[in-house]
Amino acid sequence: MAAVRFTAENAALLLIDHQVGTMQLIKNIDREFAAKQSVALAKMAKILNMPVVITSSQEDQAQGPILPEIAAVLPEAHAARIKRPGVVNAWEYADFRDAVLATGRKHLIMAGVTTDVCLIFPAIDAALEGFAVQAVLDASGSPSDLSEEFARQRMHDAGVVLTATNTLMAEIGQDWSTPNGQQLIGLLFTDVFPALGAGIQ
Repeated sequence: MAAVRFTAENAALLLIDHQVGTMQLIKNIDREFAAKQSVALAKMAKILNMPVVITSSQEDQAQGPILPEIAAVLPEAHAARIKRPGVVNAWEYADFRDAVLATGRKHLIMAGVTTDVCLIFPAIDAALEGFAVQAVLDASGSPSDLSEEFARQRMHDAGVVLTATNTLMAEIGQDWSTPNGQQLIGLLFTDVFPALGAGIQ
């Protein structure tokens, strides 16, 4: 399959189940780090004016609400979020899939908690439908290294590109010298790798 370049003009961001309760299930990486990466993705989308679809599952249960930091960055997308009643695979929930299709974008950036349940199934299904899909794995996580490993392998085998927040931002930004590029590199230094930013000042 030919490599597909993701740009701000052809991609949409899908944030799946980044909820205060669900985040507690992340064990394979630091959950606070994963939360910061998901918020950084939200900020990236805002800088680039990219369409965003947010979905949650059973907010009135243990999963809880969407991370308040994401809601604060993307208030309109948060207000329009797709609240699933319990359907595991967001792609199989008509309201979510319709919202994604309504963006008109065929390149989908996905992050979800957990990788092994919330992210894997919509990522694979979208890829099988012909969408170009990148899964951002440091803004996602699983309860165990083993379940994370298997989920990553299944997504990779289905044609999903596995990536990290900084790699994605570099691909989307394309040129740090542009106004948007300057904002993105600032975001990398302040949110994604703050220690790195402090080190070069």
